[in-house]
Amino acid sequence: MGLLAELQKRIPDGWFLRRLLPAALFVVVVTVGGGQLGQRHWNDLGLARERIAAALRLSGGMSADGAASLVLLAVAVVGAAFAVPFAAGAIGALASGAWPWWLMPLGRRLTALRVRRWAHPDEIGREAVRARAAGRELRADRLDARRARTGSSRPGSPTWSGDQFRAAEAHVEAETGVDIASEWTALLLAVPDTSRVALSDARDAYDAACEALAWSAAFTVLGAWWWPAAPIGVVLWLASWQSLRRAVQALCRTTEAVFAM
Repeated sequence: MGLLAELQKRIPDGWFLRRLLPAALFVVVVTVGGGQLGQRHWNDLGLARERIAAALRLSGGMSADGAASLVLLAVAVVGAAFAVPFAAGAIGALASGAWPWWLMPLGRRLTALRVRRWAHPDEIGREAVRARAAGRELRADRLDARRARTGSSRPGSPTWSGDQFRAAEAHVEAETGVDIASEWTALLLAVPDTSRVALSDARDAYDAACEALAWSAAFTVLGAWWWPAAPIGVVLWLASWQSLRRAVQALCRTTEAVFAM
């Protein structure tokens, strides 16, 4: 663990721990689970050990086939590590509500659906009080949780994250008269180093959550060839989604604190 921590310090943005190691794990699962075990022998640990041992056995020195296999695995690992940030960028753009034009029809439908399901937090709070008075504690707790994550204005974006970002932009503009969406770079260069570091850390947490969502989608798709990967992907998706919500809230609060001072 000390070696891994030292590597993380030396490699910018924790690239080794955040991207290369997950990529290596994913390639191993794809190779062993999807390529060797499959759906029929999904829980055959003996077969998995046999295939892994056969791949690592170097009797009489490394053969040309063995060297070629290692090169292909290394290429797959590095390729996955470099591909995930691009997938995470697409997820981050969708989460922020910056949808491409060819997805806008779907975005408008999702926005309309969110508007129909939206209720003012005060109304949700009153409903929670009525539920608690009627002895329906579980429903009251669920309504309290919904109230805590519901904005006071009607949804205007296909995603909750997009609404949070737009609310933060509107708050900063109301306080300072500056449109941070169009003048972000200039404002970022003008803030003190401590504020810039705080913004960078908050944005990095948002990017990390998007990358975790990309990995969860990859594991879920892998379930078509080795089904245990699907529940792993679903659990990772739920955890990553909660991380994304916390990262969005932290990024919005940090942005407001830095630019609306």
